[in-house]
Amino acid sequence: MSFTERFSDRADSYVAARPSYPFESIDVLIDGLGDSASLAVADLGAGTGISSRVIAARGPLVYAIEPNAKMRAAAAPDPRVRWVDGTAEATTLPAASVDVVAAFQAWHWVDHPAGVAEARRILRPGGRLAALYNERDERDPFTAAYGATIMKYAIDNTEERRANALAAVATIDPARTQRFEYGNVHQLDRGGVHQRADSSSYLPKANEAARAMHAELDALFDKYEHDGSVDMHLVTLVVRVDT
Repeated sequence: MSFTERFSDRADSYVAARPSYPFESIDVLIDGLGDSASLAVADLGAGTGISSRVIAARGPLVYAIEPNAKMRAAAAPDPRVRWVDGTAEATTLPAASVDVVAAFQAWHWVDHPAGVAEARRILRPGGRLAALYNERDERDPFTAAYGATIMKYAIDNTEERRANALAAVATIDPARTQRFEYGNVHQLDRGGVHQRADSSSYLPKANEAARAMHAELDALFDKYEHDGSVDMHLVTLVVRVDT
């Protein structure tokens, strides 16, 4: 399955159970670039717009670049988010049209040389390129147990690809690269835990392995829930390159 299509049957779960991003991780993208309301940001692989809406809440106009029609269709509207049927390698945006190019939970799906070339084309002078990821903080017992369960059932190497993607951003221009980390907690009820797994394209869905995985997730929820929910502890990682 192509990278573009692998989320086509997971958009509803993505909307229901993917975490947002701390405002601090957005501020580090735009601080020092001027009045936030005058800025434009290209959000690569915007999915269902979770990251785009957080950016827009800080003031910038956001071009949500998403090639998957079902993901775009599942997005909630926002007056400062403009949806674009494009890819990281071919955004369709004009040259020198944005101040920031950012990929949230998406840079591992990008052809990196082509994506960097396109980012340089659409960035204004003095702009920024960044990759941002919510990763599990497995110092927390529930989060560690969840991580162990999904890695048991993973059907490809997406988690390794994510780690490699962050490292790839840092090599674009090491002297002008900075890394930031922010705590992030995502509260989930029982259904949310199951939908969180269903939103991951590297986990099984609607087969015997998926049923076994969800049975284990049910047991984890029973063990760790408090007042009907669990907290998934995350670290939001930001690698930012000033161009």
